[in-house]
Amino acid sequence: MRVRALAAAFVLAASLLLAQESKVPDAAQFVGPPQGTAVTGAMLDQRTQEVAGLIRCPVCQGLSIADSPSEMAANMKGQVRELLSRGYTQEQILKYFELSYGQFVLLKPKFQGFNALVWILPILALVIGAVIVVTKAKKLEAAPIAPNPEAGQPAEVDPYIARVRELTK
Repeated sequence: MRVRALAAAFVLAASLLLAQESKVPDAAQFVGPPQGTAVTGAMLDQRTQEVAGLIRCPVCQGLSIADSPSEMAANMKGQVRELLSRGYTQEQILKYFELSYGQFVLLKPKFQGFNALVWILPILALVIGAVIVVTKAKKLEAAPIAPNPEAGQPAEVDPYIARVRELTK
């Protein structure tokens, strides 16, 4: 009997330790105390959808956690809901997820650092392409006009063209 009681106590202690280790870290460690007001009821559902729509699902990557059917997205959406119910603001929640998963988790990345290049390079490529097209078009407009022997302009004779004309006669 003592062995069973001791084993049961050991299993209980181990499960409590595992439960504490697998617990999600508190957002206050990362973004500080809640700065907003706690939301409840229908407003909580609406705000959860809005904020979850701004966070990318790490599994689906093309969907927000609001639209993703994955289990991880559902867990993340639950975290968003819990944070909103505790009074965290949208900015704090986005910062929390950014610190946890990296900037990739934001569906609308910030315009800074490497992300600025992602926004600037396509526009720069379009501008450079437009400049090239315009300069090439101007060169085509300014191409020399072929001489007209009937108008009294002497025709330059290309030896290759003269030879071809001679052979075709």
